[in-house]
Amino acid sequence: MKHLTVLTITLLITFLTNAQDSKDAYLENVKTLNSTLETLYAVISGEKGEARDWDLFRFLFHPDAKLIPSGKNREGKIGARFITPDDYVNSSGNYLVENGFYEIELQREVDTFGNITQVFSTYESYRSKNDKEPFMRGINSIQLLNDGNRWWVLNIYWMQESEENPIPEQYLPNKN
Repeated sequence: MKHLTVLTITLLITFLTNAQDSKDAYLENVKTLNSTLETLYAVISGEKGEARDWDLFRFLFHPDAKLIPSGKNREGKIGARFITPDDYVNSSGNYLVENGFYEIELQREVDTFGNITQVFSTYESYRSKNDKEPFMRGINSIQLLNDGNRWWVLNIYWMQESEENPIPEQYLPNKN
């Protein structure tokens, strides 16, 4: 019995140490605004069948963060859904892996005041990195907090481009 208790405690310490090592490794991903945003796009992107690092995805977000897709519903009414990062993983995670999905940032507009930052990030979505044309474009409105040690994603509020609402030129890359 004593041997079993020691073994259980050893396994628990090993598990907790490995979990902490993973979080320590993830800190590089949230050290700067740029690394946080690059990680956000990279962690959801991958070829069909390619696993995503959902622990890293969750690590990007503040514990109270929301993801807020907006647009017209099936009845044609404009609205928004409020979901947690876990809700996103549970509702979209398998789809991204089964179908392939790449979201590429085209342009970024950044406004910062003190420890808060608002980013308007224009994106294109592809099924594979080899695709020539995106199947979707839109804008992510990303709110972030810098607590002095790292960046936290507080909210991502997004809308897909449509014929009714094309992306304004000011949010597209300069064609010069």
